[in-house]
Amino acid sequence: MLKIIALVLVGLLLVSVCLAEPAGKDKLLYQGHGSLRVVTAEGKVIYIDPYAGEGYDLPADLILITHGHGDHTAVDLIGTKNENCQIITYAEALVNSEYKTFDLGFVKVEAVQAGNNPNHDINVCVGYILTLPSGKTVYVSGDTSTTEQMVSFAERELDYALFCCDGKYNMNTEEASRCAEMVAARYSIPYHMAPGSLFDRTIAETFVASGRLIVEAGEEITLE
Repeated sequence: MLKIIALVLVGLLLVSVCLAEPAGKDKLLYQGHGSLRVVTAEGKVIYIDPYAGEGYDLPADLILITHGHGDHTAVDLIGTKNENCQIITYAEALVNSEYKTFDLGFVKVEAVQAGNNPNHDINVCVGYILTLPSGKTVYVSGDTSTTEQMVSFAERELDYALFCCDGKYNMNTEEASRCAEMVAARYSIPYHMAPGSLFDRTIAETFVASGRLIVEAGEEITLE
């Protein structure tokens, strides 16, 4: 009888420990240049524009490509892919001028406008808005300058927004700052700021936005 009671008590203790364990958190790793990795609280792994930096060791559940330039399409860096891993490129995301939405269960992905002349044809470039199961939203601009859609994003009350700002092939930090004001996310992050370099703090510091968050290459943040 005592043995049975002891086993029950141990079982209850284990249950209480499991219940006390903190839930997972959504995390975003800025790998550098235009490359990002999102890991959801449930452990799903999403790579966006693989090319730069480290952190390609986690098996992929989803790979997103904003456009076809070589510094955004290095899918082979991702060593392993989970069963049913999807790769969504601009070709699937933008079809006959229609921006597609993909509800994959562990994330909803909405393609949005991206591009500029003469470097990025708006017909073959996209950005993405990710909605995670936690409700957190992340806008990734891709390679772009100001788009017509950006002004409509403010009503979405996005949590995080990443803006390219290299000033050579895309908008500079001054224009990106105006875009951040339009989008009005809780946190605005400059990225893709120096072609040939993972990160440039001097350029990042010239990006001005309410809720500005500077994330260095190789830094992982928790999405709050």
